[in-house]
Amino acid sequence: MATSTNLGFPRIGANRELKWAVEAYWAGKIDAEELQQRAALVRRSHWDLQRKAGITHIPSNDFSLYDHVLDTSVMVGAVPERYDAPEGPVSLDTYFAMARGRSASDDAPGVPAMEMTKWFDTNYHYIVPEINRNQVFSLRSTKPVDEFLEAQALGIQTRPVLVGPVTYLLLSKSDDHSFDPLLLLEGLVDVYENILKRLADAGAEWVQMDEPALSLTLTDKQRSAFGRAYARLSSALPGLNILVAVYFGDLRQNTKAALALPVQGLHIDLVRGRADLENILAKLGEGVSLSLGLVDGRNIWKTDLEETIATARRAASVLGHDRIFIAPSCSLLHSPVDLDNEKNLDEEMKSWMAFAKQKVREVATITHVLNGGSARVAGKLAANAAAMASRRTSTRIHNPVVKERSASVTPEMSRRTSAYPERRKAQQQVLRLPSYPTTTIGSFPQTPEIRKARASRNRGELTTAEYEQFIRQEIENSVRFQEETGLDVLVHGEPERNDMVEYFGEQLDGYVSTSNGWVQSYGSRAVKPPIIYGDLHRPAPMTVDWIAYAQSLTRQPVKGMLTGPVTMLQWSFVRDDQPRSETCRQLALVIRDEVGDLERAGIRVIQVDEPALREGLPLRREDWDAYLEWAVECFRIATSGVEDRTQMHTHMCYAAYDDIIDSVAAMDADVISMENSRSDGTLLDTFRTHPYPNEIGPGVYDIHSPRVAETDEMSSLLRRAVDVIPSERLWVNPDCGLKTRRWDEVKPSLRHMVEAARELRGQS
Repeated sequence: MATSTNLGFPRIGANRELKWAVEAYWAGKIDAEELQQRAALVRRSHWDLQRKAGITHIPSNDFSLYDHVLDTSVMVGAVPERYDAPEGPVSLDTYFAMARGRSASDDAPGVPAMEMTKWFDTNYHYIVPEINRNQVFSLRSTKPVDEFLEAQALGIQTRPVLVGPVTYLLLSKSDDHSFDPLLLLEGLVDVYENILKRLADAGAEWVQMDEPALSLTLTDKQRSAFGRAYARLSSALPGLNILVAVYFGDLRQNTKAALALPVQGLHIDLVRGRADLENILAKLGEGVSLSLGLVDGRNIWKTDLEETIATARRAASVLGHDRIFIAPSCSLLHSPVDLDNEKNLDEEMKSWMAFAKQKVREVATITHVLNGGSARVAGKLAANAAAMASRRTSTRIHNPVVKERSASVTPEMSRRTSAYPERRKAQQQVLRLPSYPTTTIGSFPQTPEIRKARASRNRGELTTAEYEQFIRQEIENSVRFQEETGLDVLVHGEPERNDMVEYFGEQLDGYVSTSNGWVQSYGSRAVKPPIIYGDLHRPAPMTVDWIAYAQSLTRQPVKGMLTGPVTMLQWSFVRDDQPRSETCRQLALVIRDEVGDLERAGIRVIQVDEPALREGLPLRREDWDAYLEWAVECFRIATSGVEDRTQMHTHMCYAAYDDIIDSVAAMDADVISMENSRSDGTLLDTFRTHPYPNEIGPGVYDIHSPRVAETDEMSSLLRRAVDVIPSERLWVNPDCGLKTRRWDEVKPSLRHMVEAARELRGQS
């Protein structure tokens, strides 16, 4: 019989129960014991849900209070010295300090958070492990065992999930950039042996080792590391079955290394790596089970059961049913929890979709059919076939006018009228900015009052006129604060926006928003990606009235704030019936229209954010050029239809840009702002070796931490920046938007930032 399995379940809870619990703990409203009790309730509900759906291999240790990679760092004792954590179990407060930093107090100095970046090509952020040449790993957390035993006590046999040791090291960083982290593999495997032995002793039959790094372009040395690691783990624990899970892409040149692993199971992603199947079926070792990632773990569209069942039958015909696992393509961490909670979607739209709860049912259905149970699920198969046909033929999806406009784009539409030096002169005449101009990235705190007003408007308790008056007052408060603080280029603060993508999606034809489709972004931060289901059209301007109102309040320039086409694409659930490049081009034309309307309204500084450009890179380097060509073109289509005197900005968040800096330069934004502070200024090394031709704002303080940044910290970063970036092209700004912060953190930090800029002006 084939086995139904799951690789991981969303940890936030159907109603974001984990978010509220963790934030209550941070606010001092509950203690650690209550936090753990609430977390246990979330875990139990998810295990029960999967068991009732018909999943045989239910994951454990896929849960985390903040991040599973951070959990791994704690487990193996990779706790940086600055957190002053004694030997033994790592405290909850140290754990959260590693994730979020810690503000200075009378009892202890402040400490910055660890670096955060994107998990492969997803919008999930993980905490980057910090290691060094002298790193000594030791077991400092038994969380995988504890949660296995917790499920066992509930009568549920689970398959514990661990980040694999090779992927963990390849994702880590060191102050010594010449250091190869794989030199630490033997010591790290010692700790993994320890934790796997404890799991085996506790009764675990299978353990899932996530090694998504096998979907990357690897060197021979890196590939050989997998063989060394699993040879040791398998020989040390012959009674424990190990499943190595590879996802987010195909294996290609890594196929031989993956097939040579001395393990009992291999998971492959057949949504993004379909081409692997026949090769693996022909070469898979005798007795090794194959986990088929047939259900898309990263999107919300219903699985075509007829097609996937045919694939499963093909695999079973070669290997036999007993060696087949049916699974999602990857962890369902990247999916919303439950489609049944949706109120915004009509029945036809819902019939096309599946969230995590529905996806595990799809896994169970495929398994039932493969095991000869077609009659038992005949109704589900018929409903699925009807939904597939409905979506293919629906007139809601296709708009001939949009398709015709996209097809008529010309090369001239992606080029500014003049080169940057000429544009800079025209912009200086209009804007008259000082040296080291200061600005913010766009958003200001979304206070409880703002969220309450938005909810009241949505419930009909506030009229549209009352809500808009409230928003105008919030904008005016933001403008006055910025004027008093001395910022040079202001923003309106975005109080009207629920999210930088969803806000725009709600105003575009071809998009639909959910009411409860939350997905974890990092820690307690969840986002609600809108869904692109059809061709994209802008019925009316989306931001012009609010930005023009803010500009009317001040003589200082106010930035128009837009989200770029690549980020709109990456941070949405995207239709899968046409190339992503075509959907992105439709978005670019929508943003181009909005940029033009802002310029005609008198807005002379416009920012089109593209924080997701780097995350959109294919995992294989050999696929990068094709992606970067259309991604950069789409950004330029969106931003090039303006006069020379209109200054175009963009912003990018946490990511390594070394390898694509030439493409970033090719975007030809007049000003680019980027994360810099949490990575300890390593971005500057990129600009040292690859000078950026236009203006740059390397972030001078970390907005993902509640710490109030001090003037001297920012001054130090700016002085380092001046050594790399010509002073006349250097901007001063935070790392990212301030939406998630509180005003009592934002106000002093921005005042210190302005003071730091003024210090440099005095020295220049």
